[in-house]
Amino acid sequence: MTDGAGALPGQNLSRLTSGEQVRLYLRRLIFDGVLRQGQRVPQDAVARALGVSRIPVREALIALEREGWITIIAHRGAFVNALDEPSVRDHYELYGLFYGFGARRAVERQGAELGERLAPLQKEIAAADGAEALQELTARFHGLVVEAAQSPRLRNMLKQMTGIVPGNVFELVPGVPAAEKRGTAAIVRAMKKADAQAAEREYVAMLRGQGDLVVRLFRGRGMFERPDAEAEPAAP
Repeated sequence: MTDGAGALPGQNLSRLTSGEQVRLYLRRLIFDGVLRQGQRVPQDAVARALGVSRIPVREALIALEREGWITIIAHRGAFVNALDEPSVRDHYELYGLFYGFGARRAVERQGAELGERLAPLQKEIAAADGAEALQELTARFHGLVVEAAQSPRLRNMLKQMTGIVPGNVFELVPGVPAAEKRGTAAIVRAMKKADAQAAEREYVAMLRGQGDLVVRLFRGRGMFERPDAEAEPAAP
């Protein structure tokens, strides 16, 4: 059976050759509304758009099924799963709980010294101009918090989580840069006071607030609406 889709965007992108890169591309198609909930993933068209064989496309689909983005039905194809608001909120709530736990453990183990060490980096975050710079700085900030927590289990749990927004969240989601700057400032203030519980609360609040912004964006894009066309066929 051939894919029922024409050309897909991607000709102007760098050629993607790995399953990981194809996975990101497919998530971006869902994010941009090119692929909607219930639609069949046009595997041949994806391969043509990226100039790759179907092997990395298949690898990407298997990974996306594990992550809950799609469902693969034998002899029928891969279909985009419905994305709902509670799932998006749960995703950011879990991130908040994990990072909040890390912040609490880090303060318990290092005290106010951690806040003093993170303060210069937080000032860079506050002054950052541009999505790429902000992404790099905040990655360093969160990485230092997790490192200071000295919890291998926490690191492993975070490695298993994948982002909902395919790409730089500071570029793609309005309001997130300001929310991140406010949140990291509040986290550092709590850490400087060696208040582990307050640092945990501020992390949870920051990521919950970012989840609200992502929900608002997805709702505006109609990503929570399931189209009638190309709906996933019922299992026999």
